[in-house]
Amino acid sequence: MFLFDISNPLTLLLMLAVTVLLIFLAKEISRSAVAGIALFGYLVLLIIHVAQLTTLSEEYRYMISTITRCLAIDFVFVLISFFGYLWIDDVEAKVKGKKSYDNSLEWFWKKV
Repeated sequence: MFLFDISNPLTLLLMLAVTVLLIFLAKEISRSAVAGIALFGYLVLLIIHVAQLTTLSEEYRYMISTITRCLAIDFVFVLISFFGYLWIDDVEAKVKGKKSYDNSLEWFWKKV
């Protein structure tokens, strides 16, 4: 069974670097869709890990701990990329002079 094992520390550092670079690229060009790429990718990875966990056969039961660790990491990266997307959406809305999708975190963005 093939597993996207993202619990390796080097893989975590590379994923974090790519996420941060995508968010800062999106900030520089004021496009929230670029930050959405990271969010979409991590959501797909989360769905893949959930599917692997639910369809795990008896011969691969030893992989349960690895998959659950990957699921926890997926949730953290979804959270990071979601807040990055909301931040860039707010930046894009201010640059283009339009209303952002969700303005409920306005108090938070003023402090950032």
